[in-house]
Amino acid sequence: MTIYQRIKDLANEKNISIRELEKQLNFSNGAINKWSSKAPSDKLEKVANFFNVSTDYLLGRSEKKHYYDLTKKDEKDIGIQVDKILNDMTGDVSFYGEPMTKEDKEKLRASLEVAVRVSMIEAKKKFTPKKYRGGGNHDNRKDNQ
Repeated sequence: MTIYQRIKDLANEKNISIRELEKQLNFSNGAINKWSSKAPSDKLEKVANFFNVSTDYLLGRSEKKHYYDLTKKDEKDIGIQVDKILNDMTGDVSFYGEPMTKEDKEKLRASLEVAVRVSMIEAKKKFTPKKYRGGGNHDNRKDNQ
């Protein structure tokens, strides 16, 4: 996928045209369209900042839009961590004196997966060195997810 196509897809997600994007970023008319055939200049970082994505994503070097997005390995690690938490629970866990049903255990597993996933994303945001964040000041912007 080209840089231009990625930018066009991002603009569509925000329901704006390429022309409107150029206008908001103070680019000349057609500046982004030219990127379908020639490499962009320093304006690429402005576009990345506007959409809160990494320049590596726009350039096609990574499928991760944000430096803190979870990888397949991270997802596997989440499963391992949840299994460890559940296995460390000794005895029959009960709620209000009643033993947990299979459905209750599945709900607990789902809740733990969400909690571990959120914790991992927050840790990446907090502890990833700036030089590995893919360009731009994405860590200072509010997430649009």
